[in-house]
Amino acid sequence: MTRTKFIMITSVILGLIAALGSPKQTPAQDSKTPYPNMAPLDRYLMDRNAEIALARSAAPESISRDATVMILGRRSFETAVEGKNGFVCLVERAWTSPFDSQEYWNPKNRSPICYNPPAARSILPITYLRTRLVFEGLSKEQIRERAKAAVDRKEILPVEPGAMCFMMGKGGYLTDNGLTADGAHNMAHLMFFTPRIDPAEWGANMDKSPVVIDPRHKADPEPNNVFMVLTGAWSDGTSAPLN
Repeated sequence: MTRTKFIMITSVILGLIAALGSPKQTPAQDSKTPYPNMAPLDRYLMDRNAEIALARSAAPESISRDATVMILGRRSFETAVEGKNGFVCLVERAWTSPFDSQEYWNPKNRSPICYNPPAARSILPITYLRTRLVFEGLSKEQIRERAKAAVDRKEILPVEPGAMCFMMGKGGYLTDNGLTADGAHNMAHLMFFTPRIDPAEWGANMDKSPVVIDPRHKADPEPNNVFMVLTGAWSDGTSAPLN
């Protein structure tokens, strides 16, 4: 990959990080978040078949066809399809965002994601925990405290080596902000999970470095780093924008 392409990819990933962490606001929203509280539950729910299809779209069909598929019901995530390859695909909602995200309660968010087996065992439980706490009616601040307590009690397992996920679903909606030149609200990428380390050890987020560690989760209680890589293609093989 050329240095120019490296720099282009890095700038787009940093745009995604900035957009999800600090969405653009109109002047009327300067003094408050655009999504201060959870919306009515129905606004987060989807048609069952549409959700299964969107979840599977996160990864290439060669992977997702044999994956377990989870869908969001009225009590939490529930199994829609039993898989056999250890991957788990689902459509995450905005409350899996960093706790300082102003889109934490954005009901438009639909994030198709497919975890590989190590991530399904050690990262996906965080999604399940946060979702359970959301369905208990807790505030964002209360969810953060309960998540911290779960980490302190070692109920959240350390991230396993090799944990990663696919986020290549063309129909996803990650943020209100346009992430690319054509104003798309989505981006085809992979994410790799590591224990919390100094990004400088990977040369990440440094001038002209192609390595980007997502810093948005630094204030979250779960002790993980997230490394993001653009794919340049959606899961169906069609071209995805890099800028």
